[in-house]
Order: sequence, then C-alpha cells, then structure tokens
Amino acid sequence: MTDLRQTFADAERLIVAPGRLLLGNGPQPGKAVLLQGGRFAEIDEVGALCARHPGLRRVDLPHHLMMPGFIDTHTHLTQSLGKSLVFGEPSEIFRRIWVPLEGSLDEHMVYLSSKLAALECLRGGFTAAVDAGTRSAGHIGRLVDAARETGLRLVVAQICNDLGGAAQVPETDEILRRAAAHLAAYQGDALIHPSLAISIPEAATDGMLQRISALAAEAGAVFQTHVNEHLVAVERSLVAHGRRPLQHLAHIGALGPQALIAHSTLITPEELMILRDTGTAVAYNPVASVWKGNAIVPALQMQALGIRFGLGTDGTRSDGFRLMDAAESLQRAGYGLASGDSSCGGGWLWLEAATGMAAEASGLGRLTGRIAPGLAADFLLVDLDRPEFTPSHDLSWELVRYGNRDQIDAVFTGGRLRLVQGWPVDWDARALLAEIRELTAPAIAAAPIQRIHATADRALAMRPA
Repeated sequence: MTDLRQTFADAERLIVAPGRLLLGNGPQPGKAVLLQGGRFAEIDEVGALCARHPGLRRVDLPHHLMMPGFIDTHTHLTQSLGKSLVFGEPSEIFRRIWVPLEGSLDEHMVYLSSKLAALECLRGGFTAAVDAGTRSAGHIGRLVDAARETGLRLVVAQICNDLGGAAQVPETDEILRRAAAHLAAYQGDALIHPSLAISIPEAATDGMLQRISALAAEAGAVFQTHVNEHLVAVERSLVAHGRRPLQHLAHIGALGPQALIAHSTLITPEELMILRDTGTAVAYNPVASVWKGNAIVPALQMQALGIRFGLGTDGTRSDGFRLMDAAESLQRAGYGLASGDSSCGGGWLWLEAATGMAAEASGLGRLTGRIAPGLAADFLLVDLDRPEFTPSHDLSWELVRYGNRDQIDAVFTGGRLRLVQGWPVDWDARALLAEIRELTAPAIAAAPIQRIHATADRALAMRPA
C-alpha cells in the first residue's frame, strides 16, 4: 500500500492523479489535480495537466477516489464528553443536560471536549464543521485552539443570548461588544470563520435577535439558531407571541441569506415559503431526528422549492457517509414510500447536500465544498479497493449506501495531510483519549445534569433475575 505520510510529506505543489475524481458531474476517471499553496490550482486530463507541468512530481492513486471533504452544517463540539448521556432521553435535552454540562466545564475541559469532537469530525471525513457555540463561561478561545491544532476548518459561533440559556448572560452592551470582537478576531483567518448565534429564539429578546442577525449579515457571517425542533418549543412560541418560532423570526426581520436554521423539522407549508422567500438556509440533521426529534425535515420538498440546505450531525455521530445514508433513508421512509418515489433525490443529491450544498449553507461556498480551481484543498482519499465498491456500477449511490469512515485513507484540509486511516499524523491522539478517560467522570459528576432514564447498562443490571 502507498505510504501516504511519505507521499504527501511535501505537498506544497504536486499533481495528484486518483482513480476517480469527484467533480460536479460525478466521479470521473482519467482526471488529475494540481495542488498548490493549499488550494486546487488546476484540474484536467492526466496527460494534459502533466504536459503543462513536466517537472512537477506526480502522485498516482489508481485505487482511490479523491472527493471533497464533508461539511457538518450543525454541531456542538463542547458536548462530546457527555454525548451518550442523552441516549433514550426525551426531547429538550439541552435544558436538562447540555446547558448544565457545558456551563460547568472549565477552560481545560472545553479544550479537551472540543479537540475530541474535532478529531471525531475529521475521522468521519468532515473537513469543516459549523459549531453552534459553547455555553461555557467565555472559553471559546480554547474551542478554537482545538480546531486549529487538529486542522478542522471551523465556523464558530459566539452565543449572544440575553434571556438565559448559557453560563453567562451579560448586559446588552457587553453582548454586542463581544459579538463585534468575535467577528473581528478571525477576519481573514485561513481556518477559523466567525459566526453569531442565539441558542433558541426564546433565549433572546426580539431586539437582540434583530441586532445579532443584522450584525452577522453586515460582516458576511452566518447567524445561527435552533428553530421548530420540538413540539414544546413551538407551543411556547405560540403562547408568547401568537406565532410559531420561524414565523416569529420572519415577523421581526431576523431571517435572510445570513441565517442558518438548525432543524426546522416541525414546519408548515407557509413556513417553507418563508424560508424560500427570505433565502434562509437549513441544517438538515437526520440522525438527530431519529435519536431525539419530533419529525423529519421535508428535504426533498425544500430541494424542489430551491430552499438552501446542507446536512448536519447535531453532534450525534461523526461519520459523513452514514450521515448521507440517514438523510436519504429518512426521506424515503417519511415521504418516498408514501408517494412511490423510488429515487428520493438520487445518490448525487445526498453527496451534494453533504459537500457543496452544505458549504454554501454554512457561508463557506466560495472557499470549500467542491474540487474546483481556486478553492481550498479540503479533500478525502477514499479506498475503492474494498468489497463494498466491487463491482462498481454507480459510485455515487454506492458512496451513499455502502460508504463508511473506515474506508477513508486520508483527510486533508488546506492542502495539508491531517489524518491517515483515522489517526492524526502530527499529534498524539491516544494521549488525548487517555487524559479524557481520566478527567471526564469527575467533570460529569460535578455537572448539575438531570437524566430521566438510567443508562442502558445500569438499567439492565437492575432488572430482576
């Protein structure tokens, strides 16, 4: 097998000729890519590209697919230390588990949680992720450090709640000062991209929602919030405003092309039109719908209406291939079976929703998400010499239904090799895991979380003999 560490030890400028190259028109044979300065510089037929650059080193990978890295449009890096504590729990776990847990993390635990989550992202083929912001007490810098050290491209939000839902709720002027400082801190950063967030609409006044969304729009950044995810949140909004959460955001002018709405699973026909008419993007989180949601995003209808959306994990399971499979499976179960739609968008749609469409929804469309000249060289090398891809008749569909993260041989961001066969090439991931195993139990015990159910293992042990 090719030693990828040695092969890409000096990847500043070289030609890569994979067996297949995933472009906008599908997986293409006979193509090559010139990598230069961390970007895709040129794409052409292998012979033509090599003829233009006769002295350049060429890497042949005949059994690999070179594809864009996945983009996670919605995740929570500082929740990784308690990720399985929510299994089997009823909705609104953020109130009983996530807010108490994140709010109790000190600076070092925020760093460890974020680095673990970033590693999981990269192992699952995600070269970029959109973090909804940490509810910890002002430790966002350590979250950024973790992403930078692992090489994960990150859209990172500063939470701007003024009605609770975070460890700290400063005065209005301080919230706005921190928001402006966050936007300025990462302008022009090669890997970190600032964003602003309100956790849920009811965690902020209407004035704050308007101002934070407008600030994000002025800065060319993304405004994030969780909307129409659970029945109880919809009902609370109806009681408070006489409008559903998405309707209320539209009413106060907080939607627009800068807005990225997480979930939107409980959505009416009228609200679909609101999304379309405002240009608002949606993070479709299919695994979250299965594990803890009330409904399924009508993603096929969104696609037909021209509503922008991309796939997200919501911090559930970091495997880009299984995410695509879940996205397609839920559309088939929720809508396709009832209507006799046997394609449910086709394999290409879910590949696009996990890469280029996700990048565009995340505000990264001009930077990454596709293999195209001028874009950042964020890509995966997928081993096609596997039983799952043999024989291959329709690689796009096969990637959606047969792909898994263990088939990813290498992960690159900004042209740099970050992982080989799931492990980092330039830092000690096993030392990180050992430290987390040592420190997590006391941190969880100290957090004022409230679970409704015992863990599965404990419940099994308590069963009568």
